[in-house]
Amino acid sequence: MAAGMEFSSNNALKRNLEKYAAQYATEQERQGSLGDGRSSIHYPALFLFVGDQVAPAVSAVQEINRLKWDNGEGVVYVQIGTENQEDARHRDHDAVQTKHDHYIDGAHSGYAGVNGLNDARNGSTSDDGQVTRHVLPLSTIQTDRPSKTLRKDVHRSFHDSDQALFGLNRTLRRVSNRIAEYGRLYSSFDRIYVTVVTRADDPLNVLLPELTKLTETILAQSFKSVQTDLHVLVSEMEQVDSFGYASAAGLAFLRELDYMQGLDYTFSGNLLVTEDGISIPVTHPASPLFDLVYILSDKNERGTGVPGGWMENAEIICRICLLKNRKQDADSSGSVSSTGANTYNNTSFKNNIRTTSDQHGYASAGFAEIRRPNKPIALAVLYHLYRYLLERMRQEPEWSIKDKLAFLGLDGASVERKVEGILPDEDLVSGMSGIMTHNVSFSDLKPLSLREAERALFGQGAEAYFRDNVVRLAEERVRQRSTEDSLRRKAERSRKEHPEVGYFQWAAWSDSGFGSVREALLGLIRDKSVQLESARALLEQRQQERVEDQSFKRALFRDKQNVRNLIDCLLERVYVPKVELLRLENELQLLRVYDTELEQLHTFSRNVTETLAALERVLRETAVESIAAADEYIGQNVMEYYGKVTETLIADLEAKRGRDVWFEDRYMGDMNRLATEGNERLLQRLMQVCHVMLLTAEPLRVPFEEELLLRANVTITYGDKNVLTRDDLFRRLYRTLEEQAVVRVRVFDYTQEHRYEEKYFFGDHHSAFMDYAAHAEETSRIYKLGVVYEERSSGVEKLNLMGGFHLEDLMVYRNGRVYYDSYTENGYELHPSDLAEKLSPMR
Repeated sequence: MAAGMEFSSNNALKRNLEKYAAQYATEQERQGSLGDGRSSIHYPALFLFVGDQVAPAVSAVQEINRLKWDNGEGVVYVQIGTENQEDARHRDHDAVQTKHDHYIDGAHSGYAGVNGLNDARNGSTSDDGQVTRHVLPLSTIQTDRPSKTLRKDVHRSFHDSDQALFGLNRTLRRVSNRIAEYGRLYSSFDRIYVTVVTRADDPLNVLLPELTKLTETILAQSFKSVQTDLHVLVSEMEQVDSFGYASAAGLAFLRELDYMQGLDYTFSGNLLVTEDGISIPVTHPASPLFDLVYILSDKNERGTGVPGGWMENAEIICRICLLKNRKQDADSSGSVSSTGANTYNNTSFKNNIRTTSDQHGYASAGFAEIRRPNKPIALAVLYHLYRYLLERMRQEPEWSIKDKLAFLGLDGASVERKVEGILPDEDLVSGMSGIMTHNVSFSDLKPLSLREAERALFGQGAEAYFRDNVVRLAEERVRQRSTEDSLRRKAERSRKEHPEVGYFQWAAWSDSGFGSVREALLGLIRDKSVQLESARALLEQRQQERVEDQSFKRALFRDKQNVRNLIDCLLERVYVPKVELLRLENELQLLRVYDTELEQLHTFSRNVTETLAALERVLRETAVESIAAADEYIGQNVMEYYGKVTETLIADLEAKRGRDVWFEDRYMGDMNRLATEGNERLLQRLMQVCHVMLLTAEPLRVPFEEELLLRANVTITYGDKNVLTRDDLFRRLYRTLEEQAVVRVRVFDYTQEHRYEEKYFFGDHHSAFMDYAAHAEETSRIYKLGVVYEERSSGVEKLNLMGGFHLEDLMVYRNGRVYYDSYTENGYELHPSDLAEKLSPMR
């Protein structure tokens, strides 16, 4: 149970750390020109996600745009599906997890406020402002289970349902009005860019012409121009359990897409529906349905699977949209900054990927980014700060054992003060002299021992008196003093005078190791036990002495006086040692109480220090895991470099504000007390202090390439020939970006006759690396290179565009044909009835 609780607690701490790191990464993304460093889009943008399978991509795309576009809060997202929200969430949970956490951690859910949807049979719409989800009422269609006529039935069911068209009209008009509300965020409202995203094997894309044209028609009532692109996501890695039908359905859609992109493609349908149920035709003149079509796979051009699967293509979709719709900002002189002749030109790109026969060419893209690993940095700095503070807490003061005993109230003087007053103040011996005695002659007492003489004189009276008036009172006072002023309370009082002594010292001092307070206390107990045994032996010896051997004064012929003198002798020789014995017993009892309390103090302080140490382990584990998740090259030496950076920052702060600045109430305060409240409270305070005092410091805000160069060389000693120069670094970065920005589609190179490429860097205008990248391979490159400047220094990105291929050039097309043919031969109808005969023969 304890192990399970610790595991759960550690998971909670790690979640808090991940949020903290994500928040720091987000802040770094937004830095520059007081928050204006991000790009802005010029015209409004709408993302239309078609199908249930692309639902997880909505929140990913939204979060990327929110982080990277200054007016990203004004972008609108629509997802049209057939499943209720909970079913979609459960089915696609794993897909969501594949998107790398740079954009998922701390993200606002793309589906906030969608709980309580109406039953899908009636159609339903939900939105959170930016994201609108519309469920088509195709209740008679089981879209989650293949059937021989699934795509055909989806098409028929949509057109047979007046309610489906009416609900969709209402939703899209609401979306159009919502876009108008964001008008102030854009430079121009003349045009709108629509980005349609779908999975090739999703049955709902059979309605792509209807959904696209209805969206364009409604938006055209508010905008002078509507430009629509399509991004088709194909999955080759996930086809394990349902590879056959998925491949056949995907190929069916690609055939339909080829038809839609023909120069002679036309469309007409009664899609506009008024509130009175009147249908109005929507037409599309002879031209391709989409301006550009991008095919994006979960395998790259080399045939290698993409980490994160098809969800990774969310980055590409967002960067293409920015490239085509980026606002050109004015510089300090008032002129509009430009990347010159290498600015992206959509018309030029379309013309270059069109074949000589005017057959439509398709496009794809690859994306790579190299950035300062902000999450690992935040976690590494946090870990090194905490480790330093923990080392400060562990430092032993240069105290002697006497000082330590005095801190805990266990020194000789303190113990004596405790023992003082335990025994009654009055003269015990004279007090006992009045005890009634038996009538015994002195001559009868002479041959007896002192013990026998006492019993002959007092019976049990003397012992009873001593027990009732001395022993019990002393025992009560010992109990009272041990409960009134415990060792822990004394230690807490002493800590106010000596705040440098905390629970690490308590744990060490209360342990039984060499030189500890516990060892000294046990030594005192041993010494006191020896004294007690000596006192007991002395008392026993006294009680065995004979009366006639005592040296008290005797009177001739005065028996009673001799008895009285014997009584005085008896009290002096026996009960005075008994009082001393009682004092030693009570002192030993107090010391044993202290020993028990010292054990309890050790258990308490050890638990706290183990908790503190456990937090250190969690911080280190989380930082190491975050570094491991980063690119091996980009994440190198994070712990080593930021250990030194943190050490330098701490030294500078302490030089300015004093060595104890960390433990001021406005910063960490009393970390010992915080630790007793649980690691979550301590971690929260630590994260706040680290963020305020360290993460905002200048050494953590250097340009990414300079930071990477410093980290790469942090382990290099002076004179080492392996030192990495800036030119070496730039060459590595340039090569790494090119290798990682491989186009996300597999084609047969030998059949692709019209390959055309454009490559774009996104980065800081003042970056030395951007200047290097813009001129690298200037004389040998055979592709167009552009640079998109942004006011941020946290990293650089590269977008590779490639186009000119045909669908039959795709591996997924060729691999899917065998399944398409087989399913067709087995009676599967993969196209709507009126469309099958219009499709071109398969090439």
